Amino acid sequence: MTASEPFGARLRRAMDRRGPLCAGIDPHPALLSAWGLPDDVGGLERFCATAVEALAGQVAAFKPQSAFFERFGSRGIAVLERTVAEARAAGALVVLDVKRGDIGSTMSAYASAYLDKGAPLFSDAVTLSPYLGFGALRPALDLARASGCGVFVLALTSNPEGAGVQRATGGDGRQVAQAVLDGLAAENAGAAPLGSFGAVVGATLDEAGADLNVNGPLLAPGLGAQGATAADLPRVFGDALGNVLPAVGRDLLRHGPSPMALRAAAEREAEAFARAFATGA
Repeated sequence: MTASEPFGARLRRAMDRRGPLCAGIDPHPALLSAWGLPDDVGGLERFCATAVEALAGQVAAFKPQSAFFERFGSRGIAVLERTVAEARAAGALVVLDVKRGDIGSTMSAYASAYLDKGAPLFSDAVTLSPYLGFGALRPALDLARASGCGVFVLALTSNPEGAGVQRATGGDGRQVAQAVLDGLAAENAGAAPLGSFGAVVGATLDEAGADLNVNGPLLAPGLGAQGATAADLPRVFGDALGNVLPAVGRDLLRHGPSPMALRAAAEREAEAFARAFATGA
């Protein structure tokens, strides 16, 4: 896979070939401890290297959570750079979970940090926050398109308190989340087999209550440790189920540090998603 090919096409192919599992790389202190690793940069590096080595040939994508690297300062960021590069070199897509959002030149700088092909943290896709206005994301949307990358914009997140903002009604009478989804659908218009501009929609929702047919991928956090299961996905995503990229972090990585155990756990997760997708089709 090459970064010049649109992210949506690369992701569609990876999901069709490998199943839709996105493995979160969330180096919580508790996970490092459970693996018998120290909560320091050395432990962080060993944790990430093991996860990538075990799973890069098996999962559709990785989702490193930047905050768990940033807490170690520049040395942690250096580990994140290596993790992203090694995962991509091994054939997995990388969705860097940074949830950035700002205006003007600051948004342009964030976009360059993750979506510019020459950047040390260049990734296949990033997560973005639209709450300074969907239009404020334009520098990232444009650079993603030019670089063959993707974005996942927060729409209906898995945290209960998010509904106060996301379900609010804007001046045009639409829910804020629906306005975000409509913006993504416009960005993806005419794209095939899948657009590159996706939404973050929590698997823990009772129901979406919004039109999720954006012709792009739907990143679904909240599985495992947050309580949602594969069986919940058809109810939440309905006829958009085929474009869902379920993200599992702690509930998958707790099976380490054995690479064999990690692979077996990923296989079980993939089988559970395959059953859920078949049921909901």
